[in-house]
Amino acid sequence: MSKTKLLSGLLAVIVSVFIVITAKAQAQSCPENINFSNGTLTHWSAYTGNFTNPNGSKTISTYDTASPAPTGTIGAVSINESGYSVYGIQVSASNAVDPFGGFPTIPTINGFHYSNSVILGSTTVAPGSNRGLIRGISYTITVPAGNSGTPYTMTYAYAMVLENGSHASNQQPLAKATLTYQDSVFECASPSYFLPTSGAGNVLDAAAAAQQGFKLSPVASPNSIQQENPYRVWTKSWTEVTFDLSAFRGKQVVLTFEADNCIPGGHFSYAYFALRNDCNGLTISGPSSACSNGIVTYSVPALANANYLWTWPASWTKILDSANILQLMPGAQSGTITAKETNSCANLQASLDVATTLPTIPGKLSGSNSVCTKNNSSTISLSGNRGSVLNWLSTTDGTNWNIIPETDTFLVASNLTTTTSYKAVIQNGASCAIDSSNIAIIKVSPTTVGGSLSPASLTICKGQNKGAAITLTGNTGAVLNWQYSTDSVNWVNFNPFKTDSVFEINSVDTPTVFRAIVQSGVCPSDTSRLSLVNIENAYFPQAVLKPDSLALCFDQKGTLQADITIGTSYKWLTTNSLYDPNNGNIPYTPYTVSALVAPSRSSNYILSVQNAGCQNILLDTFHVKVFPPLIVSAGPDTSIVVDQPLQLFATASDTADLAYLWTPAYGLNNTTINNPISTLGPLLDSITYQVIATSSFGCTGSASKKITIYKTAPDIFVPSAFTPNNDGRNDVLKAIPVGIAKFNYLKIFNRWGQLLFNTIDAYRGWDGTANGAQQPSGTYVFITEGIDFLGKSIFRKGTIVLIR
Repeated sequence: MSKTKLLSGLLAVIVSVFIVITAKAQAQSCPENINFSNGTLTHWSAYTGNFTNPNGSKTISTYDTASPAPTGTIGAVSINESGYSVYGIQVSASNAVDPFGGFPTIPTINGFHYSNSVILGSTTVAPGSNRGLIRGISYTITVPAGNSGTPYTMTYAYAMVLENGSHASNQQPLAKATLTYQDSVFECASPSYFLPTSGAGNVLDAAAAAQQGFKLSPVASPNSIQQENPYRVWTKSWTEVTFDLSAFRGKQVVLTFEADNCIPGGHFSYAYFALRNDCNGLTISGPSSACSNGIVTYSVPALANANYLWTWPASWTKILDSANILQLMPGAQSGTITAKETNSCANLQASLDVATTLPTIPGKLSGSNSVCTKNNSSTISLSGNRGSVLNWLSTTDGTNWNIIPETDTFLVASNLTTTTSYKAVIQNGASCAIDSSNIAIIKVSPTTVGGSLSPASLTICKGQNKGAAITLTGNTGAVLNWQYSTDSVNWVNFNPFKTDSVFEINSVDTPTVFRAIVQSGVCPSDTSRLSLVNIENAYFPQAVLKPDSLALCFDQKGTLQADITIGTSYKWLTTNSLYDPNNGNIPYTPYTVSALVAPSRSSNYILSVQNAGCQNILLDTFHVKVFPPLIVSAGPDTSIVVDQPLQLFATASDTADLAYLWTPAYGLNNTTINNPISTLGPLLDSITYQVIATSSFGCTGSASKKITIYKTAPDIFVPSAFTPNNDGRNDVLKAIPVGIAKFNYLKIFNRWGQLLFNTIDAYRGWDGTANGAQQPSGTYVFITEGIDFLGKSIFRKGTIVLIR
């Protein structure tokens, strides 16, 4: 009897007993450094080599457990590929990201953090045919003696990067785990992982690959192979596997991990393996505290070809039950999660007591405040929350949030120099979602700066009520009010308040000092520097504009007029389109000045008045609005037949509130609308109508339209000849529609039937060219069509002569 059959029989006897193995067995130590915890390959043997033919013959270099590196594995961190100076075996103690798969090089699966991993293989491929690099590591495990009903489990996780070789499945790059006892393979704990192919061409079965957890990498293969798609690298992220060694109590078994390139060569394989340092049986990974109405995930390491059975509390809702992974929405009651997985050589069971907690409530912050910069303090308080404060967050720009490592339900914000927003981060237990409170804002005002007044001193004339102003500059904060004083000691506030930054001086008759009161937010107020206003012993000029604004039509003149009651001379500072300004002295007061204006666009006209003895000048402005010209169109001249109704239509550049008047009234049904109908009898040969449009402001525009009356039936006339020689006479051939309500087309053809000209516009004619080229003298054919005012189609065809 073979060793494999003997082993299978032994296992069958053991399994027939079907002892339920639970995760609550007594603690048992795992083999030393089984999880690469010391960062080396110590206690693991290793080998590298290559296949030399398709039948699987190998050339192997081995590294034993009794010797130090480089010939053995004691203290070894890495081993090169066979024949290459790149790593084929390497222990990874620090986490990174795989460049093809984007997964971490050391996994965390459902909350369990693996400490280290080993990488078997590389992207290196051997040249030539029938060669494939291999590399592997093995651990001889002495299973502790004891009750075979007590589990002794090994749990590992693996991840892979495989280059699709488009070979038969048994020749594809692969990774595998093998468990042997006395040179016999323990089949149910010895899976191989490779890309599935199908068909005569060994085409990758993408659907099957995806079902097995493979994904196509967006990164191209570093190995150039002619006629192969460079995007042929597939990856599989971390997956957990477990197996039970309790059947081998007191015996030794060998666990081997291996990664092989494809046997024909040219396609690489590398894989990651990580092991748990926990041999006590099946363990459920997942939170022991679950948030009700949240989503929680539990899992157990996969068992090859196993059946899985999960149970959970009755009030919980299943979201996903997929083999070794269970996803639930917890109910209000606590309970126990159990998992059972069985295959032909193992029956494992585990349980996990789970307590439920209520969902997080972030609560509400109070304490928003306004403070002055630097020396300030505000307390923000959280209330109504369910859960603990994990930390606080702050931001000064609304985008970038900074962590404040405080866990109290209140926060003291002090000595702020910039407006800052705060919120608290809350979580009710590790299984509940993290949430954040509303935002509390501490508005920070900069220190008040009173600023300066410009000018610092000025002189005004008696009775001056315009043309003198004080401007506040360099201030920080808003103007609360202005103050004045005649002795610089006693200050009077303006009532009503004046809050503009420009203060207009009005009727000051004694020397007076002015200042502005400024405040920035909640900071203490400050006063500006002073401005002194002196009084000159002469009166300020006075004038009244009559009126101060005009509205004129384009090309219309208007009169600007002002009554001067105080002043000795005047001058117009704006002279554009100003007529008869009569600048000069004022012989007496009151005195009236006037001028005609006719600007082409809206303009301002400034009148300057001066009074002898007063250095300040009165400047008054007239505002003149000019309406743009009113452009009117009555449409092109046309021809009709006797008694044919003709719709007239006038348009204007300004369509608002226009009045229309058509003259003469002969033949019109209405003379005061923009679209009257004209019906003309045989007494006239032609008539010209004029239409005048008038706007609501009295601006007018006009246009005319000539109508020729034919004493024939409706027709389309086409001249028999034309001379396109650019002499300004008979250069263009046009159709002449008479009594035609709708002109359909005019088409010109040469004697070979080629279309040279086509138009639907009766006012557009042929200039004797086609495609930019002048056509020769000769006879051409025309066809034209229209519809008369009774709806009858008029069609004409004939010849015309082009003469050059």
